[in-house]
Amino acid sequence: MGSSKPKVLLLGEVEHAHHSWSSLGEIADLIEPESQNRSDFLEEARSGALDGVLVVYRTFASVSITGNFDEEIIEAMPASLKFVCHNGAGYDQVDVAACTIRGIRVSNTPTAVDDSTADTNMFLILGALRGLHVSMLALRDGKWRGQPPPPLGHDPQGKILGIVGMGGIGRNLKKKAEAFGMVVQYYNRRELDPELSDGAKYVSFEELLKTSDIVSLNLPLNKNTRHIISTPQFALMKPGVVIVNTARGAVMDEDALVAALDSGHVFSAGLDVYEHEPTVHPGLLKNPHVMLVPHMGTWTVETQSKMEEWCIGNVRAAVSEGRVLSLVVEQQDMAN
Repeated sequence: MGSSKPKVLLLGEVEHAHHSWSSLGEIADLIEPESQNRSDFLEEARSGALDGVLVVYRTFASVSITGNFDEEIIEAMPASLKFVCHNGAGYDQVDVAACTIRGIRVSNTPTAVDDSTADTNMFLILGALRGLHVSMLALRDGKWRGQPPPPLGHDPQGKILGIVGMGGIGRNLKKKAEAFGMVVQYYNRRELDPELSDGAKYVSFEELLKTSDIVSLNLPLNKNTRHIISTPQFALMKPGVVIVNTARGAVMDEDALVAALDSGHVFSAGLDVYEHEPTVHPGLLKNPHVMLVPHMGTWTVETQSKMEEWCIGNVRAAVSEGRVLSLVVEQQDMAN
């Protein structure tokens, strides 16, 4: 006789919160796919092998198994699927609109990543401002600071930081930047309440680009934000601007960034994300004035553990209560 418990499908791995994940077995059958690629996964889903799955727990890295969790995948999933619990703050891999049409609720782990991502953001700001990457590379090559030495860098004190996207990460970054003496202004889809903006000046997108010494991208990727920074936007920026991206690579047109760097209009850049990652634009790789980090904004034991615990909490609430704790913003009218 089969189990009467609902099924939870794990896409990816749980690497830290093993006890919390195992304890879900008290209320659900925990299963994993046999498939290791998209075409096999689609066949497995369509075969009925995943029937009875109520919740999917998915990681960012599970894209290697399923590809993006898009309309084709969603249509192949059983009618029993009602929740997709994504382990990450950004969820552009999941087609939320297609999930909504199917009545599937999507959750993420919004604030769990704020500190570590903002820490990485601040590291990239300081590194790009100071131009430290050039000499770090030269040192490993036995050339001390470089031959010839690089241009002098810049101090953060008194510089205007323009934050594009004042969500949890942007607000966390604001506090860290102010500790280094920076002046913060921001652009957001809407002006924040004063208690959230905490003294940061709200400006138009155009004014932010024209007046910021450093532009930091901290906004989600969607159809409206893809290539929000491209050639026309670089043209508006101050000569010698520094640009930092810890959001998603495709919010910035990398061809346009490479051209702006090569022309000298952009002094330097600090990047944790890339438009076609894990492939990195060759123009970025060959430019020593670009500080490159391979998408490690949340690459800490503490943050990865928090993210897993948060996502497991969403799974538990979905199974036990028929809801998730952190429904994505596009589905707020589906909250219950």
